[in-house]
Amino acid sequence: MYCIKCGVELADSEKVCPLCGTPVFHPDLPCGQGEPPYPPDHRPRVDEVSRAGVLFVLTVLFVLPAVISVLCDWRMGNGIVWSGYVVGGLVVLYVAVVLPLWFKRPNPAIFVPIDFIVIGLYLFYINFATHGHWFLTFALPVTGAAMVLVTTMVVLLRYVPGGALYICGGALLGSGGFAVLLEWLLNVTFHLHDTFLWSFYPLAVCTVLGAMLLVIAICKPLRRSLHRKFFLLSLIHI
Repeated sequence: MYCIKCGVELADSEKVCPLCGTPVFHPDLPCGQGEPPYPPDHRPRVDEVSRAGVLFVLTVLFVLPAVISVLCDWRMGNGIVWSGYVVGGLVVLYVAVVLPLWFKRPNPAIFVPIDFIVIGLYLFYINFATHGHWFLTFALPVTGAAMVLVTTMVVLLRYVPGGALYICGGALLGSGGFAVLLEWLLNVTFHLHDTFLWSFYPLAVCTVLGAMLLVIAICKPLRRSLHRKFFLLSLIHI
């Protein structure tokens, strides 16, 4: 073998180069255990936080204010007056934020409709508690249309690879139509106006943007040119 510094030939029994004093290294011979680069850490290791434990604590943090609000409402008014709104809001927030965390890989195509269904039930409770007449003619169709639009977009983005431009363009066009539907339902339910006043503005904007995305999606040379010049669409398959 040879010295790694000066290149002189060495015997296998050599520990140090006799010419330059460099320690001998031979890959086929066992090496002694050297000193560690840093002192050993004798501190006790902190156990990893339990996912189920954290979710249990979060659940308790949601249940506790709900129970307290019901008890306070019952104590002060001998009945359920305002605590139902608090409990309903906490349920909506828990389903939207905490419930998906109980699953390792929550599927948004499943949880998005669940969120809208829970919101619809909460609006139904508000309508019932306030003796209103707007749920069937306003809240239900608005919530249902929003659920269909958002769920369709989420499902297509998740299961249709390479079609993000088409999906986003169609979603923008649908959003413009949703704005018109919203104003029409407001006028029918609450008798605000006889004509459309503001919905045409978001309709025009969404239509222009949606049509632009669809044109970019259809025209492959244009899409490549935008990608080269402005580094756009880098996350979308060309």
